[in-house]
Amino acid sequence: MTTTFTIDTENNITAHANGESVSVDAEARFSTEHELAALAGAWPGARLIEIWNSLPGVQPVRKFTSRKIAVHRIWSAIQNLDGSGVAPRARTGGKTGGKTRKQPEPRAGSKTEQVLKMLKEPSGATLKALMDATKWQAHYADARIMPTCVGNPACGAGSLRWSRHNQ
Repeated sequence: MTTTFTIDTENNITAHANGESVSVDAEARFSTEHELAALAGAWPGARLIEIWNSLPGVQPVRKFTSRKIAVHRIWSAIQNLDGSGVAPRARTGGKTGGKTRKQPEPRAGSKTEQVLKMLKEPSGATLKALMDATKWQAHYADARIMPTCVGNPACGAGSLRWSRHNQ
């Protein structure tokens, strides 16, 4: 059974089983790795990277060592398309290739956990309260909180401006 693949201008790859009608709006069709390589010869390298990074279940890359390797990896990956036959585009989002990174949980009983609990309370926390709970000096508490909490919605401090004088 021969599968025909199509790729549109949005880099969506669709697998068509033998005898299935092929979409008219598809930019290109290919049935073998060699045909894909011929098509990819005219594409910029950035498109190959975007195609690869949009395939489900692959490790995103920044570049390929060669066009031949890129084509081979894409060809291998699309052989495993799910029953719908469509490889959906991944949402791009910075260096993670669309994957969201889970924030690590603070260690139980740590000062970080204490500070986050205090900041997430509805009334928030003053710098003085944080200093008392952690035994930090003002300059250290100030420096410790600034890079981690201000503007970080997970922390609960919002966009407050912290300084030693906000006690």
